[in-house]
Amino acid sequence: MPLPAGFVERVRHELGQAEGRALCEALDAVPPVSVRLHPAKSDERMLGRLGAAGRVPWSEQGWYLEARPQFTLDAAFHAGAYYVQEAASQAVGRLLGGAQTRGARILDLCAAPGGKTTLYASLAGPEGLVVANEIDRRRAQVLADNVRKWGTGNVAVTTCEPRALGDFEAWFDVVAVDAPCSGEGMFRKDQAARGEWSEGIVRLCAARQDAILTEAWRALRPGGTLLYSTCTFNRDEDEGALERLLERIGDEAAEAPVEAPDPAWGIVEGCVGPFRTWRFYPHRTVGEGFFAAVARKSFDAGGRSRTPRARRQVIAPADRAATAELSRWVAEPEQMRFGAAGDTLYGWYAAQAEAVRTLADTLPVIYSGVALGQFFKGRLKPDAALAFFTGLNRGAVPSAELDDQTALRYLRGQPVGPEPLAEGINLMCASGLALGFAKRIGRRVNNLYPDSLRIRMK
Repeated sequence: MPLPAGFVERVRHELGQAEGRALCEALDAVPPVSVRLHPAKSDERMLGRLGAAGRVPWSEQGWYLEARPQFTLDAAFHAGAYYVQEAASQAVGRLLGGAQTRGARILDLCAAPGGKTTLYASLAGPEGLVVANEIDRRRAQVLADNVRKWGTGNVAVTTCEPRALGDFEAWFDVVAVDAPCSGEGMFRKDQAARGEWSEGIVRLCAARQDAILTEAWRALRPGGTLLYSTCTFNRDEDEGALERLLERIGDEAAEAPVEAPDPAWGIVEGCVGPFRTWRFYPHRTVGEGFFAAVARKSFDAGGRSRTPRARRQVIAPADRAATAELSRWVAEPEQMRFGAAGDTLYGWYAAQAEAVRTLADTLPVIYSGVALGQFFKGRLKPDAALAFFTGLNRGAVPSAELDDQTALRYLRGQPVGPEPLAEGINLMCASGLALGFAKRIGRRVNNLYPDSLRIRMK
């Protein structure tokens, strides 16, 4: 499908004929493939497995690949050892380099499918909390699945209007808005985006972005950092959105410390008042089209931190017996708090457990912390999420190392033989990476891999 005529005319007018033509030609070229490694699950051996071609220069864990492998047939992908993430979008981690992200409370306001959420989760660490929101319930379930597989145990997934999170006034240290947009930067990867584009869609997206940014600013504490990004080129959704925000908030915004990019990377730097901006053009950088900007909320912006009144109590604390059983499944139980939501037991890092409780009592939280499983006769039947958890105690149950073909059978939900398994619950692994659980009863093996995560392709 050809590029929309209105888009071509605009970029040639804005960038000049030569550069506008170069951008349009790049959008018809083959896109690069890139991944971001999980810092706690991957090492240099993963690079050979994936066919790494070189680093993404602005991303600590980002790598380009020589070709696009069948990720769906790679057990390491299902174990959360890496995330397939577009290279330019990985720059959000570097843009937050001047913010105090370790131990921070971070709101990812438009989070699905989870690439940036998982990046923020790694930055925040066990002392921090990422609240990942997605208004669309179906997309929120995909987000929750990706959060489970990443396994950091420090994310709460919500599905609500931005206004509901704006009501958590001055509550977050960092607010990230990867705004829904007209998608011009993805024209190379997404042919459907070309057919859906129109000037009307641009105007609609700009209005939606204004409303989201208003709530994002409310949720941000004085001294906190706002990160705004889109995957589009047009000024109305990018610099224009920032200009309109500044008209509403006056002098409440201040410049945030940002390390300048290497000129060799091809990133176009700019500014909108106190906002430092980075633009990624496919004919200049190795990646798709992307825009990102960062600024700080002034320390004297005023306003006190407050949360909405709780409407219900969702989480019940675990009793002593349950706590004792759950503690043996995690590596550092003294850093955890345990509780139940419905019939499922969860664990949260102690540093943010009360914050998760506050969220759950007020908002629709569909996943948080790490799902540990369910109790049967005083013993835990583990949830698959516990296998992905980076804080799992690997000594809690025996581990079964699977070869590649057996691992794929397991991930498809198919039967596996009893030979590599001990009697009872086993942690199923491939190349040392945890995939889930299975239970051996004599010669029979119950495959406990969840149906929602199973490989469907032949």
